[in-house]
Amino acid sequence: MNSPTPHVRVIASPHSWVEGEAVRQLEAASRLPGMRSAVGLPDLHPGKGAPVGAAFASEGLFYPFLVGNDIGCGMGLWELDLPARKAKPERWAARLDLEGPWEGDTDAVLASMGVKPCGFEAALGTVGGGNHFAEVQRVDAVHDAETFTALGLETARLLLLVHSGSRGLGEAILRAHVDRHGTGSLVEDSDEARLYLSRHDHAVSWARANRATIAGRMMQGIAAGGRRVLDVCHNSVTPQQHEGHTCWLHRKGAAPSDQGPVVIPGSRGSLSYLVLPLGDGAGHAYSLAHGAGRKWTRTSARERMRERFTPEALTRTSFKSHVICEDRDLLFEEAPPAYKAIDRVVQDLVDAGLVRVVATLAPVLTYKTRTRRE
Repeated sequence: MNSPTPHVRVIASPHSWVEGEAVRQLEAASRLPGMRSAVGLPDLHPGKGAPVGAAFASEGLFYPFLVGNDIGCGMGLWELDLPARKAKPERWAARLDLEGPWEGDTDAVLASMGVKPCGFEAALGTVGGGNHFAEVQRVDAVHDAETFTALGLETARLLLLVHSGSRGLGEAILRAHVDRHGTGSLVEDSDEARLYLSRHDHAVSWARANRATIAGRMMQGIAAGGRRVLDVCHNSVTPQQHEGHTCWLHRKGAAPSDQGPVVIPGSRGSLSYLVLPLGDGAGHAYSLAHGAGRKWTRTSARERMRERFTPEALTRTSFKSHVICEDRDLLFEEAPPAYKAIDRVVQDLVDAGLVRVVATLAPVLTYKTRTRRE
């Protein structure tokens, strides 16, 4: 019996930049055995072997390589007990330091969140590299007051957005799979599938604990307290009921649309969007964009930005916010022009009927790294 033709969809307007290589990777993944749908979100861009900003549904088997090595990576949002008028970004930028192992009781933190230690605890509470960050934000504008209030948010308070994952744990899990199976699949209900899923679920929980620990370190550094508003994962594989079938939903840089409000951040020099998912999710694999998505490769960004900006210029933004990033290469790679316009990405989701904007959030202080690499 022939397998049904996979559903392939790219959710992006003609005004959005979607690289042809990213679409090619999406279509290639859609042709994998067992694949039922492949959906590219407006932040779709090429990745290592598979695109980022995409979701895939398969039946009977799943593909760890489509999740990638940062299993559990996601976004957590905290409301701080500090009013925005008391923000001291310049003072905070001079003293904040999240490098090196956290000095707190890692076992106690993990136990409080129901997570077992795994041997990677030296990295707990660290942001990591790439596009990861911890950012103090202020409310720029409220567009849906009812939802904003229902989340217990107040316009006068600062917020903290943390983007990080499972650090070396997820990488070790993927490497163990690739060493045995390459980019191959795992058949559901097999011993190897159950082992991978057990490790995967542990990494997702560990990553959530990592974001909470990063938030705690940030709050300690700026003398604030806070409460978690939301935490969502955008690199995972989970069972999902769809049209009477159990599918395996892979998210690779895709925020969930079935777990309540999410934050979709732009670059460190643009707004972030707090949005409310709309609809039943079936036509877009229960997923949303997780960010702006890269426009330039890291190599291209380094070359272009070195010609246009000094490192010092990139530590301030048009929002008068401060950026802590002492790795010069990373500073250039993560420069705002290297990313797509977040306004366009979110507008594509709005136009497709997938989200309603609740509020926009502006950066005050973005923490990347204190590690120097000239």
